[in-house]
Amino acid sequence: NNRLQVINQYAVSTDDGAKHDNRYDVTVLVNGLPLVHIELKRRGVAIREAFNQINRYQRESFGAGSGLYEYIQIFVISNGTNTKYYSNSTRRNAEKENEKKGSSKTKTSNSFEFTCFWSDGNNKIISDLVDFTKTFLSKHTLLNVLTRYCVFTAEDLLLVMRPYQIAATERILNRIEISTNYKKVGTIDAGGYIWHTTGSGKTLTSFKTAQLASQLPYVDKVLFVVDRKDLDYQTMKEYDRFEKGAANGNSNTAILQKQLESKDCHIIITTIQKLDIFIRKNKRHPVFQEHVVLIFDECHRSQFGDMHQAITQAFRNYHLFGFTGTPIFSVNAGSSGKPHMRTTAQAFGDKLHTYTIVNAIDDGNVLPFRIDYINTIKEK
Repeated sequence: NNRLQVINQYAVSTDDGAKHDNRYDVTVLVNGLPLVHIELKRRGVAIREAFNQINRYQRESFGAGSGLYEYIQIFVISNGTNTKYYSNSTRRNAEKENEKKGSSKTKTSNSFEFTCFWSDGNNKIISDLVDFTKTFLSKHTLLNVLTRYCVFTAEDLLLVMRPYQIAATERILNRIEISTNYKKVGTIDAGGYIWHTTGSGKTLTSFKTAQLASQLPYVDKVLFVVDRKDLDYQTMKEYDRFEKGAANGNSNTAILQKQLESKDCHIIITTIQKLDIFIRKNKRHPVFQEHVVLIFDECHRSQFGDMHQAITQAFRNYHLFGFTGTPIFSVNAGSSGKPHMRTTAQAFGDKLHTYTIVNAIDDGNVLPFRIDYINTIKEK
């Protein structure tokens, strides 16, 4: 019903009962369920103290039996200047780490590294509490994060997507909707590519994209295409970890054909080679007339050849999307092959979202590079 309600708004008190700093911790109800807890500290206090405070609450009050924290889905921590969010599983992992250390007084945990800043579509971090509240805690955004952009895995872990993952997914879904409405399906204008650096979680982004795209009423199939057999197995394993049985893998072209003909298989993972064989053996198959979303993993040079062309010529009503950490532009394109298929944009369409290695290093999501210049020869 899109109803948000605030409960449990209480002042943080000192031992003598006096209020301080006018900071309030807040629990947000969504349709009667307490799903978001906001822990606030005064300016100047390290934001990690808010994270540690939640762990203390867990041990001392809200974690006993069926406590409040068993229902919370997302935690928000802030000291006014810096604001971050994370899923309940991060809090659970922090508790497990403390137990392993054998002391409930431990104040730090590596799980704090999994807390995340919120940012806009251009990867500009929104850290101030007021700006964070206007964006992340707006009804539309918060409900989308809770209901669409969280994943409860087969291992009973709750994952909440990072802002660049959400932005990329939203832009792909938006491109599908707009190109369908403007009858551009089956053209390069119906697709695009996502430039996300290696290690930024492209598999989770592609999983959510495939899942949400398959739920669109006018989409018949979503095909996730990889270029190697080992990636086929690896992707299937990852998808199964996110949601058991969500996607369908195949070991040969005959199984792929059965899946394409089945009304129950909505997400199919396959290699580009198997898909190419299927197309050559089934020139007039009915699936070519269906509304299909094709998502390519690592859309680099291997998808710029004859197989890519065969796929786009066979399917009539398709959207073509690619994920890559190494896009090819005109400045680094090779001179061989088809001249109209040398860059990533020529093969897949517009760049829909960017999250480069520089963004990832700034956010602390990947390890930084250390570059040393060593002169071994002295010039005359």
